[in-house]
Amino acid sequence: MKKLLWIGCLSYFLIGLAHVVLGSILPVALEYYGKDYSQGGTLIFAQFAGFLGGVLLSPWLNKRFGKRGGLLIAAALLFIAELSYMLLPPWGWMFVIAPAAGFGFGMIEAVIGTIIIAAIKDNTAVAMSRLEVLFGIGAMVMPLIASGLISAGYWRMSFLVVAVCAAMTFIFWAKSSFGELDSELSRRGSDQTPVHTHAAESPMGTPADIKPTRLTYHGRNLALLSLFVLFFFLYVGTEMSLANFMPAILIEKMNMKEAGAALSVTCFWIAMSVGRLFAGYIAEKFQYRVYVLYSCLAAVVLLMIFPFTNQIWSAFLIILLLGLALSGVFSIALVFASKMLPGTEESTPSILIASGGVGGAILPLVTGWSLDHLEVNQSAWMLAIFAVGLLIISVITYQWQNKHVVDTVT
Repeated sequence: MKKLLWIGCLSYFLIGLAHVVLGSILPVALEYYGKDYSQGGTLIFAQFAGFLGGVLLSPWLNKRFGKRGGLLIAAALLFIAELSYMLLPPWGWMFVIAPAAGFGFGMIEAVIGTIIIAAIKDNTAVAMSRLEVLFGIGAMVMPLIASGLISAGYWRMSFLVVAVCAAMTFIFWAKSSFGELDSELSRRGSDQTPVHTHAAESPMGTPADIKPTRLTYHGRNLALLSLFVLFFFLYVGTEMSLANFMPAILIEKMNMKEAGAALSVTCFWIAMSVGRLFAGYIAEKFQYRVYVLYSCLAAVVLLMIFPFTNQIWSAFLIILLLGLALSGVFSIALVFASKMLPGTEESTPSILIASGGVGGAILPLVTGWSLDHLEVNQSAWMLAIFAVGLLIISVITYQWQNKHVVDTVT
C-alpha cells in the first residue's frame, strides 16, 4: 500500500508540474510566436478543455482498459504532448497539442484519486492530503525551473522536465506490483453489481450499515451530489482566482511593484503545501464534515477582513492564513463526498474534479472582468461571496450527515 501511495504522490507531482508549465513560459512563448495574450489565453483554455475531457472520460477508459491501462495511456499521451511542445511546432499545431496534454494530466488526476479513495479505507484523508502536498510542490517548483531556463535561454526545456517526469511515471505504473491490488488495477468492466447506500458516516467516521440499492444518483443522493458539484465549482474557482489575480489585486490596492506582488502567490502555495501536511490527520481526528465546515468559515472571515487591510504585511498575513485555511479543503471534501455516497468511488471523484475544472476556468474569468470594470475592493468582496457559498454548502452537508447519524443511532 505504501508503494501505491508513493507512486500516486509521484503522479500528483507530475500533475502539479503539468498544470503550470505552460503558464510559466507563456510570455516568452508568445513573444517567440509573435502572438498576444488573448491568443495565449485561448491556448490555455484549449488545454483546460482537454483536461475536462480526460476527467470525464476516465471512468469509461478505466472500464475498457483497466485503471492501470488508463494511467499508462494518460502518461504516454502527456509525454508525447510535452515533447511536442518542446519542438515548438507551428502555432496552429499548439491547439492540437494543448488538449492532448490537458487530457493526459486530467485523466491521471481523476484515476489516481479514484484508486486511492477506493483502495485505502483507513486514513483516506491523510493519503489524499499527501497527494495534494506533492501537487503543491510540483506547482511551486515548475515556475522556479522555468525561470532559470528562461534566463539561460533554454525555456523550451521546461517541457522536457515534464516529459521526463511523465516517462518515469509511466515506467513505475507499468513495472510496479501492488500485490492483491494488481487484479483490481487491471480489471476491465465491472465483474460485480455495484451498490449504493444512503449511508452517512457513523459518529466515528465510518459508513453506517444501511441496506444497499443499485448504484444510481437519484433522489436525495442526486441532491447531495449536486451540492458537492457546486461546492467544487466554487472552491476551485476561488482558489484559482486567488492564485492568478492576487498579485494584480495587491498592485491595484497597495501600489506594490510587480516583483513584490508576485511573491504573494509563492506565499499562498507555500502555506497550502504546509497545511496539507497536517490536514489529513486533523480531518481524521475531528471528522471530515467538521474540517470542511471550519475551513470554509475561516476562509469567509479572512476574505471579509482582506478589503480592510491597508498594510503590505497585513495583506501577506491574510494570504498566508488563507493558504493554511484552504489547504486541505479539496482533498478532504473529495473523500467526504465519496464517503457520503458509498459505492460511487468509480464515478464521484471524476464528476467532482470535472466540476472543479469548470469552476477553475469560469470564475477566474469573472474575477478578471471584475478587476477591469469594478473597484479592487469590490473584486475582493466578490471572492468573499464565493467563500460564503462554500460555507453555506458545508453547513448543509454537515446538517445532512448529522441527521443521518442521528437516524442511524435511533
